[in-house]
Amino acid sequence: MVAPSILLVDDHAIVREGVKRALATKLNGSIFLEAPSFSQAHEMILRQRPKIAIIDIHLPDSSGLELASWARIENPEMGIIIFSMAQHPEYILNAYDLGASAFVDKAAPISELLEAIEVVTSNPLGFYCKDIGKALSYRREKTPLTARELEILRILPTGKKYEEISAELFISESTLKSHLQAIYRKLIVRNRVEAINEARRLQILLPADPNSRNH
Repeated sequence: MVAPSILLVDDHAIVREGVKRALATKLNGSIFLEAPSFSQAHEMILRQRPKIAIIDIHLPDSSGLELASWARIENPEMGIIIFSMAQHPEYILNAYDLGASAFVDKAAPISELLEAIEVVTSNPLGFYCKDIGKALSYRREKTPLTARELEILRILPTGKKYEEISAELFISESTLKSHLQAIYRKLIVRNRVEAINEARRLQILLPADPNSRNH
């Protein structure tokens, strides 16, 4: 893996130093930047354009999740790793929703952080998290699909265009798109194909029909 420039965002200097030392032994040649706050990290991202940002959720002047959301818009190619002791599924889901590339527990072995760095370097718009399965289960239990959302989800594999689905269900295209966004959010996916694949994995949909097509 090419050694990336890495920004460490954490208000505890001892944490930043420990992570930097642990990573430096594995990522020879990496450039490490440090920021103890949202404001300083904001400035460094604008000026230094790091390849990776490793961000704690709790910062003294704002939320690391807010920083991640802004950074995703500012630099779509940057890998954004939320690195926190806060392991409640809501934090993982929020990190995903706000555009982070990964979520890693601070208590995890350094190998997991290294794996996350490797993954997000090649795919900053994906999402890496060892506990994503638990988070998905939590979201499904908390916000199950409605009858209308299930109806739409079961039509998606037919390959019908959105205007065709809208006409079939007697709803407007804008209403359909609102339902689709709710489906994507609940399944933690980003598009139609991912929604179909995830629904099949969860057995909400039957396995792929070779005569169907995805768009």
